[in-house]
Amino acid sequence: MTVGYRQLWAADPGGWRVAGAAWAGLVGPVDRRVDDLRGAAGRLRGGWSGAAATAADARFAGLADELTSVAPALIEVDQVLSDLAGRLTVAKARLAATVAQADAAGLMVDRAGRVHIDPTRVSPTERASVAAARVAAALRDALDGAEAADRAAADRLNELARAADSGWASPPPPGRPVAGAAPALVRAWWSGLTPAQRRWLIGHEPALVGRLDGVPVAARDQANRLRLGFWREELLAERRRLLARVPPGPLASIRLHGLAGRLAGLDALAGRLAAGGEPRAYLLGLDPAGEGRVVVALGDPDHADRVLTYVPGMTSGLADAPGELGRAARVLDRCVELAPGERSAAVLWLDYDAPDFLGEAASAGQARDAGPALHRFQEGLRASHEGPPARQTVLGHSYGSLVVGVAAREHGLAADALAFVGSPGVGASHAAELGVPPGEVWASSAPDDVIRAARPPDELGRRALLGSAPLAAVLGWPNRTGHELWFGHDPSDPGFGGRVFDSGRGGHTGYWDPGNPALDGMARVVLGRR
Repeated sequence: MTVGYRQLWAADPGGWRVAGAAWAGLVGPVDRRVDDLRGAAGRLRGGWSGAAATAADARFAGLADELTSVAPALIEVDQVLSDLAGRLTVAKARLAATVAQADAAGLMVDRAGRVHIDPTRVSPTERASVAAARVAAALRDALDGAEAADRAAADRLNELARAADSGWASPPPPGRPVAGAAPALVRAWWSGLTPAQRRWLIGHEPALVGRLDGVPVAARDQANRLRLGFWREELLAERRRLLARVPPGPLASIRLHGLAGRLAGLDALAGRLAAGGEPRAYLLGLDPAGEGRVVVALGDPDHADRVLTYVPGMTSGLADAPGELGRAARVLDRCVELAPGERSAAVLWLDYDAPDFLGEAASAGQARDAGPALHRFQEGLRASHEGPPARQTVLGHSYGSLVVGVAAREHGLAADALAFVGSPGVGASHAAELGVPPGEVWASSAPDDVIRAARPPDELGRRALLGSAPLAAVLGWPNRTGHELWFGHDPSDPGFGGRVFDSGRGGHTGYWDPGNPALDGMARVVLGRR
């Protein structure tokens, strides 16, 4: 159908989000029904034998498999409706901006979306006619965007409806990408599968699908959401093992405290995933082991015009993920305020072992270890993106800025811009070493950030901390200029060769505070508007 002017004004994106969340909410009841079926089959198996028992057992197993295969489709419906809501929101913002532009130019837009010159305000000159034509074209663009969104959603829902008759899932051919495979090869493999084969993989091999860079964001999100219960049970089992120790001892108490933080972080993330709010959250990776790792997107990076990847710093783990996700959300909110007619997404990338202590943070080892994974993730975002390439920005805070800098310098990052806030140095002596276009390396340092006072230790300490690592040679410590921090030239110093945006006072963590110009600066870098 053709989306009309009045239809778009009346459209309610929030209603589609609520409907999508309701579909996704059916995954829990379906999982419980699967458990009930398997439990009933187990009880029958214990007291029944013979041909009839074998047939009944097979039937129970088949029903359980059928229900299991439905879960990815339920999440997919939520994704489709959320995507529709997001695209309608953008189209409505463009429509409102165009109508405001028309009013400012002395033009009128009637209830059918036709543009007229208001003779009481503007003379019907050729210039006014050109302005009216320009407004009419902008209105058409907004309506075309809404119509494309409506058509895409209808096509995907129709495919799901057909799959309900023909079968949700079917096994794919043999062969799987190996761990660490190039995202472009992963994308090619995934593109060669049918929708039914992809759903089979999501339902039967979620651990594989959920971690493969190059697989579309929607599929990774479906797979990882199916594993949330498994990950939570892993943490609960770990807690039971620790509590079984008598006496627990101080080390076990410390581990219990950390475990409680990871459980709380996981539960908070699960709540955000189930909330169905705007923007929709996509779970792109999670590992509860150790301090815990997680990758979450707000908005769909595969269909966004602008994508931010945020890498946090020291002490970050699963327990801190909700707070770090809040920082990414504040940048994204500011992007939406500045550019409501564009689709933006923000990713929290916490897929590395962040230092827990200053002694660890004095070494670049953990940043170097993280480099290949961050490189592969950014390549995956490029490979899975649909439509014209998005502007990709990678932002590092504190030790996370070293992770970003080392990854860019040693492996290359699929990024159009890099931004560093509260940086102790990025493992480079000049912006030109980081491999992004000139003028697209940005930094900010608050006037009261303690990192500004952090200078390298004396020569003996430097050798003890850095040893003969390649980074020590890269930094060229004997040739200090007075602007070095722990890991090279201060990126917020003009001599580094990057560009600087302002920050107010707020210490090492205040860059995201409301009213801090750094928040506006980060958003403008993401949008490419500086």
